[in-house]
Amino acid sequence: MEEFEARMLDPDLVPTYEQLPRVAGLDLPHAWQVLDHDLGSLSFLDDSHRRAAAQSVELGESFGLNLALDLIDPPLFGRARLEHQIVEVGRNTLEDELDRFNPQSSSQWDGLKHVRAREHGFFGGLTDVDVDPSARGIQHWAAHGIVGRGVLLDIPRWLAATGRAWDAFSGAEITAADLRSCADHQDVAITAGDVLCVRTGWVAAYRALSPAERQDPALGGRLSGLRADDAMAAFIWNSRLAAVCADNPALECVPGDPAVGSLHRRLIPLLGTAVAELLDLDELAARCGEIARWTFLFVAAPLPLPGGVSSPSNALAVL
Repeated sequence: MEEFEARMLDPDLVPTYEQLPRVAGLDLPHAWQVLDHDLGSLSFLDDSHRRAAAQSVELGESFGLNLALDLIDPPLFGRARLEHQIVEVGRNTLEDELDRFNPQSSSQWDGLKHVRAREHGFFGGLTDVDVDPSARGIQHWAAHGIVGRGVLLDIPRWLAATGRAWDAFSGAEITAADLRSCADHQDVAITAGDVLCVRTGWVAAYRALSPAERQDPALGGRLSGLRADDAMAAFIWNSRLAAVCADNPALECVPGDPAVGSLHRRLIPLLGTAVAELLDLDELAARCGEIARWTFLFVAAPLPLPGGVSSPSNALAVL
């Protein structure tokens, strides 16, 4: 483990995306011999990143990045609707009881057991989860915590400034070149250990829908997001990002192109990337736009659910 930590502290010793070995049969790069198998890309966060992020706080303003647990109603992709009741357990005491609670029905982290690379398994090549049910579980992220410098890229704001139209429900692709151009426009640099937050405007568009429009079963079938190609995976890996977050329900665009592939499969089981979806970035983006500052302290505390495959995001930003 000491050798691993020393390697992680020296970016020059981390292979580039192009240098990573490939999974036979998939011909896709993997980082199974590079990152901690339970932490994945959170391995890029160390004490120096956390100290620097904490010291960057200037205003002390905090923004919760989590949607209400019942805002997306009905939940997308056939997920269960949260059932919440308040029960009286004594003459002066009330408690909550939650049933059918799917952490991925609202702001969420996708853990390392959320997506498998077909028969090749989960991150690190884990194929038999019954041997060690705790392996790759979300509790490892909970114990580690996710604390670092957040970087917000506001795609709708950038496109509006350049005179380009944008529809969060159209299925449009955000390319790696777009991310670089948006960062240049905002005059922000993406550095190793960052938590990249990409605002697509999906949450704002969803909030604008009527209750009847939210019932449309096709709502989750078309949404704008990151292009799922090799260039995007290379950008994320070569940037040494600790995590990638978005305000849409899938990070990538939907429907994807089968010829391009799945960004979830490239990132989670192969590169070990921590992914968050459905974050509420609207108020943070508005404030960042006002002060022309797009970096902040990012803090998240995933649910310590042993063996869990996902978690509520429990994320906030501090400017």
